[in-house]
Amino acid sequence: MRGMGAAVKILIQPEGVRIPAGFRDLEAFREWARSDDFPERGRIDWIGGEVEVDVSLEDLTTHGTLKTAIARRLSELVEDRNLGVVLIDSSRLSSGPGDLSSEPDVLALLKESVDAGRVRLVPKASGPAGRFVEVEGAVDLVVECVSDSSAKKDRIELVSRYHAAGVREYWMVDGRREEIDFMLYRMAPNRYEVAPPDPQGFRSSPLLGRGVKIHRIPIGSGLVRYDLEIR
Repeated sequence: MRGMGAAVKILIQPEGVRIPAGFRDLEAFREWARSDDFPERGRIDWIGGEVEVDVSLEDLTTHGTLKTAIARRLSELVEDRNLGVVLIDSSRLSSGPGDLSSEPDVLALLKESVDAGRVRLVPKASGPAGRFVEVEGAVDLVVECVSDSSAKKDRIELVSRYHAAGVREYWMVDGRREEIDFMLYRMAPNRYEVAPPDPQGFRSSPLLGRGVKIHRIPIGSGLVRYDLEIR
């Protein structure tokens, strides 16, 4: 465990992003993240006392199209019904209980969670009123699409962090192989429980009140698309 006042470990994947030294804690990192000095390129997260920087190029066929397909289908269920919003890329989620400040691939936030005070919208330090750059608290759904540089973090570290943060559902999706690895973690008292697939491969989402399944669909010319099927 990191001692009080000890220097924060900074992980850069690959090297090339300059990070200020000496963050005391999560709040110090969040203050920097909301400032004008925060870099525009790269994913920079605070995870349990470590600052992790990932500036790897995105894999188009196993990451880019995958998160886009999931966000598009979720938007139909959430935004088209005016239940909330679906955010993709560079949308910062922070949680004191989770000791976490990250930028998930996809994030779903319902109005009811904001109204109930489970989630707070945080403005930029120098931004105008009504403009927000950070979500703080127990959001409704987080999706992480696994990449080569994020596999350990997505599969291990973030499972416990998102649970501690109160995230109702965490979807971990790995499209790097022909058969998609999809883990749907549902909130339970002490840890997430994994939603098992039914005989048709659908996993039950309490948040959506529906079964969900993800298909990988090669369409030729080196292109791959995905479909989030909901029933």
